[in-house]
Amino acid sequence: MALTKQQIIEQLHEQIGIPKKECISIVDNTFEIIKEELENGEKVSISGFGKWMVREKRPRRGRNPQTGESITLSGRKVLTFKCSHVLRHECNS
Repeated sequence: MALTKQQIIEQLHEQIGIPKKECISIVDNTFEIIKEELENGEKVSISGFGKWMVREKRPRRGRNPQTGESITLSGRKVLTFKCSHVLRHECNS
């Protein structure tokens, strides 16, 4: 089961003991800051967790599978995540 934003809020509330409204604000603001930095093309690195970055994909040639016609796929931006060595080690132990 995937961890949801609501579950993060609940765990913050239970572990730290601050009101849920403040937990919601903290989580929303944190995600908003991360999103804005990525939109501006900046890397977001959280020590001991990992790094997000936006990469440019070049235009490339492709093929329409129904007709076999050759087409050019436009370039685009993709979001990538690379986990830290610490996180990788903890997941593999």
